[in-house]
Amino acid sequence: MKIHIPSKKRKAPLGPIWLRCSLFAAAGFCMGLAITGAMQWISIGTLPGVAEWARDYPSHLLMTALLWAAPVWVLGTLTGRLWVAALPVGALGLVLALVDYFKNAINGTPLELADLGLAKQAGNVAGLAGDLTPPEDFWLAGLALLLCVALLFFTRRLTALKGTARGRSGLFALTLAGVLLTGTGTRTIGGWLGVDFYTRMDPAENHSLHGLTLSLWRDAFPQPKTPPEGYDEAYMQEVLERIDQLAVSPEEPRIRPNILFILSESFYDLTRLPVIQYEGDPLENFHALEAESVSGAFHSHYLGYGTGYLEIPMLYGLGSPDLPPGTNICFQDETVYQRFDALAEQYTNSGDYTAEMLHAYDNTLYNRTVTYPLLGFNELYFSNDIQQFGIERADGAYGGYYMRDGYFFQGMLQRMEAVNRTGKRAFLFGITMENHQPFDPEKFNYECQIPLVAPQFTPAQRDRLRVMLEGITRADQALGELVEALRQSPEPTVVVFFGDHRPNLFMPGGDTVYTLLGLCPENDTMNWTPAQINDLYSTDYLIWANDPTLLGDLAGTRQESSITALGPQLLELTGQPVSRYWALLQKVSKVCLTQTDLYFVDGQGNPSFTREEAGLSPEALELLELRDAVVYDAVYGKQYITEQMNLPPGA
Repeated sequence: MKIHIPSKKRKAPLGPIWLRCSLFAAAGFCMGLAITGAMQWISIGTLPGVAEWARDYPSHLLMTALLWAAPVWVLGTLTGRLWVAALPVGALGLVLALVDYFKNAINGTPLELADLGLAKQAGNVAGLAGDLTPPEDFWLAGLALLLCVALLFFTRRLTALKGTARGRSGLFALTLAGVLLTGTGTRTIGGWLGVDFYTRMDPAENHSLHGLTLSLWRDAFPQPKTPPEGYDEAYMQEVLERIDQLAVSPEEPRIRPNILFILSESFYDLTRLPVIQYEGDPLENFHALEAESVSGAFHSHYLGYGTGYLEIPMLYGLGSPDLPPGTNICFQDETVYQRFDALAEQYTNSGDYTAEMLHAYDNTLYNRTVTYPLLGFNELYFSNDIQQFGIERADGAYGGYYMRDGYFFQGMLQRMEAVNRTGKRAFLFGITMENHQPFDPEKFNYECQIPLVAPQFTPAQRDRLRVMLEGITRADQALGELVEALRQSPEPTVVVFFGDHRPNLFMPGGDTVYTLLGLCPENDTMNWTPAQINDLYSTDYLIWANDPTLLGDLAGTRQESSITALGPQLLELTGQPVSRYWALLQKVSKVCLTQTDLYFVDGQGNPSFTREEAGLSPEALELLELRDAVVYDAVYGKQYITEQMNLPPGA
């Protein structure tokens, strides 16, 4: 006998279709508001802070809610269940907010669209940061979103759509989502709501004003780059002629030295910090070498992170502000890196040099295996490669969590000698790691060679300070070993040594050592003065030579430098023939050390928020305008003179 089992029928929707369509739209938008609030909760850390942000920037709140409501509406019409649609969209918002939280915890800066270029290396980035624990606010915000989803579930009969109404609602939702996915549509809707999608701003300011979602969305649609007035081929030929008039061709160098360019991770002169005292000099070698070097403040453009992002401007001359917002400078189209000859190529193009890069970590981060060959480097050596050099060292290859700087420098010396044996000079760019975060108390087995005096800090805070102190002490000692080896070498060699940025040094409780010392009011740079930014976004550098004649009468002098000035400074010092492009950068470095969305520093180290506030001379402004024109032509324009910029001045 056949048994008939009646099918379970879904309960019928409640209310007329116009009411259910209205409630569907309202509920989806409310879910967008809830996701916005949850993400801001994780980002800001307090509900009163979220309320204050919403009160101060209601248009930003509404625009963000609309951005999250759109996918909820689309998925809601596709699945027929609004609560089902809210689950993945809400989860995506929570994940983004958590990544933003971790980015702040790692580097003290908010998540940017450009950071998504490192998405494939997220595991390696997290490994470098140490233990990452979601904050309590993450779980509370997640619970709040689950309650919102539950409310949608229990009221699902009031928002159920069927037939024609569901199809029309889906078409409307897809149309709206499509409009929001275009720059024109986003700016139009943003204009109606009073949201500025045109003004480019510093990432921290963008994040603080607009919130995480809207700051990322603004970067997704590059703001137009204004071309020079009268931009055409004739205009660019005039630019080329003016560059030739201003450029000075260097004299042929008497000696062609080896170049050891060393990026020392998180190195800076920590004795300049107030209050903290040390029972000894942690930079004993660095301070002694200043008397026989060119040295000074190094304007890094970064604090707490950014190593890969500063390598490209240093070696290529283009910085993030030269590119569309949201562009990861390490992950551009390969042709971009070939438009100008890079710093290394100013040496290798002569045929006298071989350029190599050595990195004390692996090859997974910042796309270096792609970018460095495009920037003129013949060979790349990472940690595993360096350990195959046969280096014998009593204390081994590793110190703390990473390769010892001393071990790494022995590898650089071996490569220099190997290149010299081929009859060529070496241009080596080395990137150290021993002093890299995380600054866990146990990193160096609780060792600290120089006692620390900081009674106003808690024991847990002093533990973090000791790790910073020990890492910088080891970097200084490795520098001393390198210099002593080079003093014994007959090969003329110039060492360019600099810290890429200061360590973030977050303390238990969320403050940094810099906020606790009163060097800045808070971690967010929104309320910092130009002087505070300039101070904390700088480290120290020196240029030393084992043959004193290589420095001429500059030994012992002080000269401020920066990411974009150090390469031109080296070229001028070594008298290396340069292209028009690098000849222009040499001139620009005399009037501008830093030019970012956050701040501007003139050639003498004076900071301001913008170059318009800097009170520059007409001559300085002309140089910056010439650079703007050359960069626009190469990156955004028709490349009228880009090829000619790679020729010597006057060619």
